[in-house]
Amino acid sequence: MRRGAGTRSAVLAGIAALAIAGCGSGARQDAGEPSGNFPVQVTTASFPTFQRLAQHTRMVISVRNVGTKTIPNLAVTICNTTCSYPAPVGEGTSVAAFAQYLNQAGLASHSRPVWVVERPPGLCGYSCVNGGAGANVSAAANTWQGGQLRPGQTATFRWGLTAVAPGKFVVAWEIAAGIYGKAKAVLPGGGLPHGSFAVNIARAPAQSYVNDKGQVVQVQ
Repeated sequence: MRRGAGTRSAVLAGIAALAIAGCGSGARQDAGEPSGNFPVQVTTASFPTFQRLAQHTRMVISVRNVGTKTIPNLAVTICNTTCSYPAPVGEGTSVAAFAQYLNQAGLASHSRPVWVVERPPGLCGYSCVNGGAGANVSAAANTWQGGQLRPGQTATFRWGLTAVAPGKFVVAWEIAAGIYGKAKAVLPGGGLPHGSFAVNIARAPAQSYVNDKGQVVQVQ
């Protein structure tokens, strides 16, 4: 995936709005976020590359703090095709997480789901139970936050997903050390922690059966 110089993913897309929201209401919202680089290691990044309609899957991203400072607010942004900023129309966070861009005139929203998020990261509270983005969703676009992460600790983000559109898609992701852009996550070698999954969703739906315990089991 190509990245422009100085890009900080779609987290930057929400910074301006967050800063404006704080205007005239006292201290800036990003005032408490420290500036600097915070080394991390992505220990797990998994998502099935072949899926079927109605198949339940999980995306898992685990991040370890390999630095000497506590990460102020570890966050993961999910993007369509690329997390580079600025991104082409229909890519990045111009559509919802796990969605695609429908290029059709007159639409109030061009975002159409490819996967339904059945279980977002974090505790499943009121928002999660009622189909929302969950307690860990942040004010930045398509971004979930995990809070502070001490040196040596690992945080895991899990999304329970169900495919609802056939085709070939690219789901990109990027790690940040905060949601305001001042705290930057970096790999030990100095690169940006990011990646993508190229996924093919077959039109034939997933097959399932009920086992002896009364559980619904999907045939992979």
